[in-house]
Formats: sequence, structure tokens, C-alpha cells
Amino acid sequence: MRPNIVSEAGLSTRANQWWESIPFFTSAVVIVCGTIYLICLLFGYDSFYEICFLPSAVISRFQVYRFYTSIVFHGSLLHVLFNMLALVPLGSELERIMGSVRMFYITILLATSNAILHLLIALLVAHIPFYRLQNVMDECAIGFSGVIFSLIVIETSLSGAQSRSVFGLFNIPAKWYPLILLVLFQVLMTNVSLLGHLCGILSGFAYTYGFFNLLMPGTSFYSAIESSSLLSTCIRQPKFILCTGGNPSGYIPTYSGQNTSSSGLFSGNIWSNLSSWMPQRETSSQVLNQLILEGFSQC
Repeated sequence: MRPNIVSEAGLSTRANQWWESIPFFTSAVVIVCGTIYLICLLFGYDSFYEICFLPSAVISRFQVYRFYTSIVFHGSLLHVLFNMLALVPLGSELERIMGSVRMFYITILLATSNAILHLLIALLVAHIPFYRLQNVMDECAIGFSGVIFSLIVIETSLSGAQSRSVFGLFNIPAKWYPLILLVLFQVLMTNVSLLGHLCGILSGFAYTYGFFNLLMPGTSFYSAIESSSLLSTCIRQPKFILCTGGNPSGYIPTYSGQNTSSSGLFSGNIWSNLSSWMPQRETSSQVLNQLILEGFSQC
């Protein structure tokens, strides 16, 4: 009995230390997404057409709220589990660099740009004269992985790595890393939104190449928010990270020219990294409503 008690105490302590090591905003996203999934599960909610990113609904009814509701809902336990396990190391690293408030702002910016790009590409594809794909306008996408793909691009650029290992099996040039992941997920998994992930990658590249510079406030903006009385309780939390880094423009610079390699988020031993293997942005189609319900199975 004694060894078991010690072992259980050790496991509980390690789990608590792991959770306390996750910065404020990243842990908040995990809590929000996990709580929403549990509420959906308990109340039997399995219809996502009112909250998913649905291009036709955004256009016809101007339901812009879908830009943000779609990223916090997930279609199954594995869906939310894999997305959050992928987010924790990635989001923690970037939040420690950027600060909690800046990380929140950039996440909103990326979610917005992902949705706008998704909408524009869907409209373009649906109206190509010689080969129209109208079903892309009725694709119902949910999940946080579009933002995760954006963060992968940003983290890869910030790392300065020239190559990255994919699942510990082979190395590829770092600039191709997000695109290789995109292809692998499309091949290995079903019910995955190609446009959702692709637009996440495009937004990540737009950020790293400075296209969002005009939308990035200076550090004084974040400092003013941090000094607000509304955030006083949050700032006192040990997990909260102040925005003390970066340059006055508020843009986090990227690095290049370093002849280094990096294991990245989805590399190393394939078994030890399986838990963070699959960020997913699930999709469905209004035309196949019955198949949608079967595919999601649970909220």
C-alpha cells in the first residue's frame, strides 16, 4: 500500500506541475474548449450548423460570429483532445515569447484572417466558370486547428531552424514543414477541412512576412491593457505572462540564416509524439446531413 500511495502522490504532483507550467491564455483555451465539449456531450448537442464556419451562412445572413464560435467547438473527444494536446506545447512556447495579452490578440487576429481567407477562397472556387464546386460553400467547419496551423508556421519561422523532422521519420526543409503536415493530415484522416488548414497556413505566412504589421499595436497598447483594473486578478496569477518582449511596434520578429535543425511539434520518436499528432478541423456538408451526424457521432 505504501508504494502505491507514494506513486499516486507523485503522479498527482507531476500532473499539477505540468498544468501550472502552461501559461495563462493557453490554459484558458484548453479550459474553454474542453468545457464546451463536455457541455455539448452532457446535453446531447450534436448539430453544429448554427455555430460552425459555414461560408453560405456568413454570406447570406452575415453571421460573422461564426468566425469565432467555430474555433471553440469540436466534433468528438479525439478531436478536442488532439487539438488541445497539439496546442499546449506550441501555445505555451509562443505565449512565453509574446505575453498573454498579445497572444490573445494574435489568436483573434489569426482566427479572423483564417475565416476571411476561407470565405474568399470558397467564393472563388464556387464560381470558377469551367469547374464549379458549390459544395465548398456548404462545408461546415469546426475546431481550433486552423489557428494551430497558423501558430505552427509562426513558431517554425521564429525558431530559425533550417530543417524539421516529421514524426521522427525524415527531415524536410523548415519552410515546407506546415505544408507537409497539411498533406499528411488530408491523406491520413477523414472529415478534415482542407480549406480550414490551408487558410491557417496562409495566415501564418502572412504574419511572418509582415502583412499584419499595420494591425499590430505597440507594446504600450498591451501594457495599458495589463494595467487595467479589469485584469488585476488575472495578472496576479503566476501563469500570466506580461508583454515585456518584442519591439516597440508590437511585431514579433522572425529569424533566418541559422544553419540549424529542429525537431518541431510533430517529430522525434513517433510513439512519444503520438499524443500531439493530429490537430483537426472537422468538416461536413449540408447535402450529406445524415452522414454528418454519423461522422460527428458525439458533439
